[in-house]
Amino acid sequence: MKLRFHTLDVFTCETFAGNPLAVVMDADGLDGGTMQAIAREFKLSETVFVIKPADPAHRAGIRIFTPVQELLFAGHPTVGTALLLADLDGTASPMVLEEKIGPIRISFSGTGRERIATFEAATMPKPLGDVPPDDAIAAALGVDTQQIGYLNHRPHAANPGNHPMLYVPLASREALANSSPQMAYWQGLGELGKFLVYAYCAGSGENLFHARGFAPLDGIGEDPATGSAACGFPSSVINAEGAWRGDREIMIFQGEDMGRPSRINVTAAMEDGALVSVRIGGQAVRVSQGQLLLGS
Repeated sequence: MKLRFHTLDVFTCETFAGNPLAVVMDADGLDGGTMQAIAREFKLSETVFVIKPADPAHRAGIRIFTPVQELLFAGHPTVGTALLLADLDGTASPMVLEEKIGPIRISFSGTGRERIATFEAATMPKPLGDVPPDDAIAAALGVDTQQIGYLNHRPHAANPGNHPMLYVPLASREALANSSPQMAYWQGLGELGKFLVYAYCAGSGENLFHARGFAPLDGIGEDPATGSAACGFPSSVINAEGAWRGDREIMIFQGEDMGRPSRINVTAAMEDGALVSVRIGGQAVRVSQGQLLLGS
């Protein structure tokens, strides 16, 4: 069996930046075990398998795998796959991708490498309890305990739709740059350490933030851009700053400290003190294409 694949760099318009993604086309004949094996072979944060949609009005179904598990949903695979399919189709018409979490609607703006795909999160982030103490978080990230939190920003946990995440505000850009998973202390994070730790700090403006995503137990030491974490990020801002009215535009810069700078656009809308929608936007650039030779 021969299957076409493409790779892209997502949440960037520059080759060799952003978050790499592999997309395997026409994957209906593959079972889940084979998809997982292919994802391990690519060894990227996520690999997407494009299949026929259940609803013929939708553009495609997709299944998303990390090197160790299948996900209900993920942000950079959604953006990257949508931009790839739009490029292959030669159109920028809105589309729907069927993911495990449900149908995801995507719109497009701009042209060429400047084209942006924007999707609306299928669910709002769900706050979780049992946040580890500051000293356990600091030890796991290799930073001083006094660097945990700033102003009213405090560590908290939320599930943006695919799995629990621990959001960790750090007091300085230097602390963020110096943070890294300390596996001898990682177990101190408990169940939250099994998934993603999203460390962040303030940027140069009130709506600008820098972030790093660590998932060492998911086969991902550091993720260059984490769209699903960005879906949950407005909950961090709400916890620290309270509610706002209407849309708020947030920019997250991620991947800078690993040499793969990424930019994630977040638009969070609130009504009557409640978060009602989160939209994530970003660019992507195609890098390679080829064939998988299975069973040869």
